Order: sequence, then C-alpha cells, then structure tokens
Amino acid sequence: MPGIDESLLEAMRLPGVRGAAVVDWISGLPLGSVGEAPGGDIEQTAAETAELARLATESGTLAPAAEASGKEPPVEDLILTNADAYHLLRFVTTPFESTVFLHLWLDRNDGNLALARIRLAELADRLVLG
Repeated sequence: MPGIDESLLEAMRLPGVRGAAVVDWISGLPLGSVGEAPGGDIEQTAAETAELARLATESGTLAPAAEASGKEPPVEDLILTNADAYHLLRFVTTPFESTVFLHLWLDRNDGNLALARIRLAELADRLVLG
C-alpha cells in the first residue's frame, strides 16, 4: 500500500497533471506535494483548497448530516474548472476520522478529467497515512 510520496508520484504519471498534493483540510497544511502549484506557492494553494474542502464538508446542503457517518467523508470529491485547468479534490477515507484530501492540478488541454477522477479515487483508496 503506497504512502504519500508514492501516491503523489503515481498521480503525476496521469496525462496532463501539473501538480499534486496531499492536504489536511483542518489545518490547511500540505502533507506532501510534487510538481507545480497554481500560483507557484504550495502552502497558499493548500490553504485555499482546504477552505473549499471545509466549506463542502460542513455544508448542510452538499453534505447532509444524515450521510456523515464519521467513517465515510460526507463528500467524495470536488471538481473545480477554469479556462485552462481542472482541480480535483478527493477526500481520503481511513479507519480513523480522516481530514485529508488529494489535490490534483490537471491541464485542461492535455488531461483527461474522467480518467483522472477514476485514478485519483483509486489512489485515495490505497493511500496509507501515518
């Protein structure tokens, strides 16, 4: 089972990936990163994407409390698109309450959003934290 570094390197093999990170959405700190970061600053990117993750998971509309069992994150993933890129945030499920997500920055022209989403889900399922 791959750890953070191995998972990030595997994510970078996807077509069109510009950068990847594992982020704690409570603290906003990157636990690991590889490749580029939007704007060139991984800490700022981690903090900003963590804010998106918090908003989604704490939303009563997007993440109803009835579905928040504690074992499974109330939101599986987020996809943000802009003119030249896709940002995928995939929440990591663990035996303990996880506050971690994988962030993948994908070039819109060279990447395949559907394939990246599938592979990111597989990586999140196999990721070993600790």
